[in-house]
Amino acid sequence: MKTFGRRNEVAPAAPPQASPSMPSAARPEGESPLSRLRRQVMERVDPVAASVLPAAELQVQLESLVHDLANRERLELAAHEQARIAEELAYDMVGFGPLEPLLRDDSISDIMVNGPDHVFVEVRGKMLRANIRFRDAAQVASIAQKMAAGAGRRVDESSPLVDCRLPDGSRVNVVFPPLALDGACISIRKFSKKKIDFEAMVGFGSLSPPLARVLEIAARARLNIVISGGTGSGKTTMLNALSRLIDHDERVVTIEDAAELQLQQPHVVRLETRPANLEGRGEIHQRELIKNALRMRPDRIIVGEVRGAEAFDMLQAMNTGHDGSICTVHANTTRDALTRIENMVQMGMASLPVRAIRTQIASAVDIIVQIQRMRDGGRRVIQVSEVAGLEGDVITMNDVFSFEFSGEDRSGRITGRWVTPGMRPGFFDRLEYFGLGDAWMRALVDG
Repeated sequence: MKTFGRRNEVAPAAPPQASPSMPSAARPEGESPLSRLRRQVMERVDPVAASVLPAAELQVQLESLVHDLANRERLELAAHEQARIAEELAYDMVGFGPLEPLLRDDSISDIMVNGPDHVFVEVRGKMLRANIRFRDAAQVASIAQKMAAGAGRRVDESSPLVDCRLPDGSRVNVVFPPLALDGACISIRKFSKKKIDFEAMVGFGSLSPPLARVLEIAARARLNIVISGGTGSGKTTMLNALSRLIDHDERVVTIEDAAELQLQQPHVVRLETRPANLEGRGEIHQRELIKNALRMRPDRIIVGEVRGAEAFDMLQAMNTGHDGSICTVHANTTRDALTRIENMVQMGMASLPVRAIRTQIASAVDIIVQIQRMRDGGRRVIQVSEVAGLEGDVITMNDVFSFEFSGEDRSGRITGRWVTPGMRPGFFDRLEYFGLGDAWMRALVDG
């Protein structure tokens, strides 16, 4: 075979020759022929040279090396088996091992590794077991550390929790032993390459055309919007769809824990929180970023997910001229979303009276969009509510649209319809100011 030492080729590291007299340290006792073949290939590859090769070229050269070594070891391997081994080795060297095929599959939205033999994926809202496995727990740990290192983070027994982002934007959470009792656990929320708009969401059955029109008007009329839902319900997808309707002459500041938003506007400033360093210093929270964003002359502020005391600063931003701001929260209903925001404000402003907090919420938030991942795997907007005001100590709300469940079809897909009381909203004057009042009412009639 050719010597892997020329320009752009995988250079060998002067490996020892395999022979029956090799010491047990080089040839582990009980090692299977395939494991020995993989080890010998890895011994003959210079990782620095391999890292600069295109993946396809690296795999071709590895196939040649696997073929030669298999012949030398007198292993009977079919061509497709040699190609599979070369592919696995290429993924180990320049990718994330067995996870690479899953990361490249656009139909998969989430990947969950619970151990070397327990890998699950989410496809179109359904949880399935993946047909892959790791060699052992050590390989899972190695890949987790590789992911963290690529983002400048560290994960090990002394620092067993890490959140990071892959080069393609996918969000990763790793839990390491001793916190994870059965070995390292990896959770990956994949970064969607598809730009989903309201038209696509109507096609998916996530909302109706009149409801899509109402949400489009809400974004264009610069209403302050809270998107509520559970984990994986589609909050970020909805936020991205709403953001596509922002005028291109507006300055938008986005604030996220892990950057996922895909804004198309030219005037966007993207901010991301920073965890503490190894000495426990240097952490930057969302609250600090929101406060700083107010000094950056934004037209709109978009917070990927409000989860703590920064809720107070977000309400302040909505109340101080930054109309059209959007954020997401975790809650099960639109009413629960208000309660959750109230509780989060109290985390940072414990001395603030409840009525004062509710007054802030009622004056800041215009509508809440509730999204749910339903049992058929579909993600649907199940409720859109207007925050009407404050009566006594109670925030009043009116439904704009709600989803009425009617059954399921033969394929098991949930059926239903979106209904509306057709009421004129309290922010109708604002819709009129933007020339969208009649369009809003027409959409309610069509609904």
